[in-house]
Amino acid sequence: MPYPSIAVIREGKTPPDSRTPLTPAQVKNLRDRGLDIVVQPSPGRIFVDEEYRALGIPLQEDLSDRQLLLGIKEVPISQLIPGKMYCFFAHVGKKQSYNQPLLRALLDQQIHLLDYEYFTDAERRRLIAFGYWAGMVGAHNAIWTYAQRTGTFTLPRLKDLFDYAAAKEVYAATDFPPLRVVLTGSGRVGMGAGQVLLDMGFEKVTPQDYLAGKGKTVFTRLHVTDYAKHPNGQPVDKNHFYRHGEEYQSNFGPYAAVSDVFINGIFWDGKAPAFFTPEEMRQDDFRIQVIGDITCDIAPDSSVPSTLFASTIADPVFGYDPHTERATAPYGSDVIDVMSIDNLPSELPRDASSAFGEVFIEKILPEFARPDSDILERATITRGGQLGPEFGYLKDFADRSLVKGA
Repeated sequence: MPYPSIAVIREGKTPPDSRTPLTPAQVKNLRDRGLDIVVQPSPGRIFVDEEYRALGIPLQEDLSDRQLLLGIKEVPISQLIPGKMYCFFAHVGKKQSYNQPLLRALLDQQIHLLDYEYFTDAERRRLIAFGYWAGMVGAHNAIWTYAQRTGTFTLPRLKDLFDYAAAKEVYAATDFPPLRVVLTGSGRVGMGAGQVLLDMGFEKVTPQDYLAGKGKTVFTRLHVTDYAKHPNGQPVDKNHFYRHGEEYQSNFGPYAAVSDVFINGIFWDGKAPAFFTPEEMRQDDFRIQVIGDITCDIAPDSSVPSTLFASTIADPVFGYDPHTERATAPYGSDVIDVMSIDNLPSELPRDASSAFGEVFIEKILPEFARPDSDILERATITRGGQLGPEFGYLKDFADRSLVKGA
């Protein structure tokens, strides 16, 4: 089965996203292999049009002759081309209300949507994601926020550097003060965040040594067995916790009492306990001054009650007043600073795009040349005006009568 004709589309969502699913070098490599692939011109892509053109890649505005259209963020409804096959992060699979009209439009326009979030292997493990890069940028921003708050050192924003290699040069030249960071997350996000802290020169210590006060500029990475407990005292089994998180209580208090910065990189399913409550944030032994919430679930449905909204790359930090439980100006002596950007990889768009494209070419693209693909089928949210086989549960959510403006 031949590959479909492909286009890398221009990102149309506001605020704009400069990432791309395929870099110029990757597109050239695919064209050299015989694939029919073009790129739609874009003024906002991190790789400018000339970088594609210099490699002999056609820039094409009209994509009506293309079969597969590759993007990153949600395509605005006004820019959808009926009947096409798309890949992008649609953010409809969890019944996100703000994208209900988009789901309805995908059905009405008989678009075949494959959502990157649902490309999984036979064990339902995700095959492609930006989580590692979100973790890296989130950790950097959390430490940058602490620098802004205290004035004890300086860091540039990652968005103002060419790539992560430039950031590592900055880290090597920076004298970080004594600083204690607690990090949660055992997946890609936590790994990315931990790597940045290591590159900054932080010493990684065990949770036990961290609580004992060992080290100066240190971080510890917690797993569920460290930050949760069962009320009857039984040992925490992570598999049981993931299935029955509502039975557990937070055991995060001891870490909040000895940490300057908290970086949150867990996946929160809504059942597990929050790390702490607003009441606990008012206590004298709550030492945390900066929260970098990479997970960015919005309160009250969140693991971090101070994440009142998503901040932005342009305005990355807000203050949380624990006494009023409201947002205020950051960096004040009586507030906790919160960094809750929800599109963090966009601050390292070159590195993140390159890594994403490598995985797409290796693990996803070959599936389009197979007559049948379970990987593609599991990721199909809409096709031919119908919901995909894995997404029948969205039927009521997609009901035309419930969609505003439909």
